[in-house]
Amino acid sequence: MPINPALEPILQAFADFASTDWSQMPVETARAMLDTPLAGADALPMARVEDLSLDLPGRQINARLYVPEHSGSTLPPLTAYFHGGGWVLGGLDTHDATCRALAQESGGAVLSVDYRLAPEARYPAAAEDCHDACLWAIANADRLGVDATRLAVAGDSAGGNLAAAVSLMARDRGSLTLRHQLLIYPVTDSNFETASYAANGSGAYFLSTGAMRWFWDHYLGDTPADAAPLARLLHTPDLTGLPGATVITAEFDPLRDEGDAYAQRLASAGIPTDHHVAPGMIHGFFGMAAAVPDAGHWVRLAGANLARALA
Repeated sequence: MPINPALEPILQAFADFASTDWSQMPVETARAMLDTPLAGADALPMARVEDLSLDLPGRQINARLYVPEHSGSTLPPLTAYFHGGGWVLGGLDTHDATCRALAQESGGAVLSVDYRLAPEARYPAAAEDCHDACLWAIANADRLGVDATRLAVAGDSAGGNLAAAVSLMARDRGSLTLRHQLLIYPVTDSNFETASYAANGSGAYFLSTGAMRWFWDHYLGDTPADAAPLARLLHTPDLTGLPGATVITAEFDPLRDEGDAYAQRLASAGIPTDHHVAPGMIHGFFGMAAAVPDAGHWVRLAGANLARALA
């Protein structure tokens, strides 16, 4: 189907940025250009929003807790959310609106994790931060006022990659019990030759092939891609024993094919998987619900799936 008409003014606003030569892009320039525009619009009210400092082994990172109005007699469940931005961009403020919306739609608390960014902290620093943030949340559940025995992970783009990576780490290390993984147009491979890259990677639909190469280069540094199993998740030999998944990809996204392939592999491994390709949508649409009304459907679907999994 054609691109959603509500996205056209957004694409026009980012046209110059999308056509940028990413090979010459300084990290600080990219952060200055993208981090503010991706921030949410009007903030949905929450019962509680709290900025936190997480003491993890050997380092400290920030996080933000969102607790919606909760009518139940039990403590709300928790979803750990990992923001997108190619492991290089983004933070708590860029995904504030997304986390508020997921908290409202799921009826549970959301912990947004401000993991360390590349290239200052390269692979696998972000994945380790996200995994250890979940352990911290379990240990501090009473302080947070949540039921961390009902725990899910979620993320968009590179954050979807991190949510999937944490699911694998939890299984392989026996460190966490997760109820669900919500993967929104996740990065799962470093293959830039897929059909969706060929069709959508020019930059006309916001995310470009050049940008993805830049993100991968900054995240991996000197680590060869085939030596980064927590990044190239599509190449994981065994996907059995993972939590149920919701995988949402976008029709006009270079990452569509790798996200679809990961969803298909999860399903083939016997993992209950709710997989959708959002028609007419681009990479990043999940955080654009304020400007793109049809995006709200997918936020509601994601929240409903979390609510069922965490019930």
